[in-house]
Amino acid sequence: MQETPKGNRPHIGVFGRRNAGKSSLINSLTNQELALVSEVPGTTTDPVYKAMELQPLGPVMMIDTAGIDDSGELGKLRVKKTMEVIRKIDLAVMVIDPEHGIEDYEKDLLAKFSDANTPVVAVVNKTDLNFNQAEIFSSVETETEIKPVFVSTVAKEGIEALREEIVNKMPADTEESFIVGDLVNPGDTIVLVTPIDLAAPKGRLILPQVQTIRDILDHDGITMVCKERELKLTLDKLKEPPKLVVTDSQAFMKVDADVPDDILLTGFSILFARYKGDLEIFLRGAKKMENLQPGDKVLIAEACTHRRQADDIGTVKLPRWLRSRVGGELEFDHVSGREYPDNLTDYDLILHCGSCMLNKKEVLSRLKEADELGVPVINYGMAIAQLHGILDRALKPFTSAYRMWLAEKEEF
Repeated sequence: MQETPKGNRPHIGVFGRRNAGKSSLINSLTNQELALVSEVPGTTTDPVYKAMELQPLGPVMMIDTAGIDDSGELGKLRVKKTMEVIRKIDLAVMVIDPEHGIEDYEKDLLAKFSDANTPVVAVVNKTDLNFNQAEIFSSVETETEIKPVFVSTVAKEGIEALREEIVNKMPADTEESFIVGDLVNPGDTIVLVTPIDLAAPKGRLILPQVQTIRDILDHDGITMVCKERELKLTLDKLKEPPKLVVTDSQAFMKVDADVPDDILLTGFSILFARYKGDLEIFLRGAKKMENLQPGDKVLIAEACTHRRQADDIGTVKLPRWLRSRVGGELEFDHVSGREYPDNLTDYDLILHCGSCMLNKKEVLSRLKEADELGVPVINYGMAIAQLHGILDRALKPFTSAYRMWLAEKEEF
């Protein structure tokens, strides 16, 4: 918990043919032997994620991928995994082998980067070999409209120029994004309700709670933390009511009962729904959840692979609450970690976790894919609030989303 969370690090993917020098390039960029290097083609199989410091950017997530020209049945699966990385990266580094230049493999890769609105740094490796650099430069620039950087990972040449190009091409946040900071004025008190149950990690808070505390402190707010059983006592001890109460979604019912109506209330999961996702898309999912019917098929997606407890929210509680709501059986599928299915159109609704372990690019990519296919998606916290009849209240801190939800409800 002392490091920048994976989901908050810019994600940089390194792509190219087998033996183009992708892994050695990562090692050269970081001055560390982080990636396995071999002359044997196909040394890197599944994508390898490496959290590291890349100055002057700071903490980043580098992703070493399998060669785009991998062959055979296993090779095709590796290429598929490589292509799945594109939806989660903020910047692509395409390593070009001077023996091949820009051919169909590279053109297909560039088209996928373009579709994902992902900026690209083109790198021609192996300048220690004898080839016509001017000719390769002209060819790459003509085919890609990108001026390539020339490097040699053997001679350690051009690495600094590559770092500078990565920094220059890394997209800046077009909109400043806050978890809760835009709702807080200096001196405001925010009460955070953090249940300690069987699923809570020993000796620490979970990541969304830690990140929320930091965001409040960054905006000069005052934060108080308590369990749900001590919430009423905490509120009674305050001379002035807090600006906002934020709770773990599973404690919504008790917290809603203990917090006076004139105090704003929401959940950590809803805060992260707008921090990394798209509230408008999630609200359409809430509308669909109102109209689920027995027999409908629901996908429950979690971004991490935590140990399941007897009362697990994704596999036990949410399915039970949904069955009770529709008055019959539903068909559930579950995915976790980086796994995400291709057959989204098979589902009537997707329930997605708060995504604290995913970066914003991947969350938005998942939402966009489902939305374009017409498959409704709802976030765990919003679903729990809706199932317990308090989504109206949980959305009140977010004026535009609250108004949008009231408009959606008129169509029920």
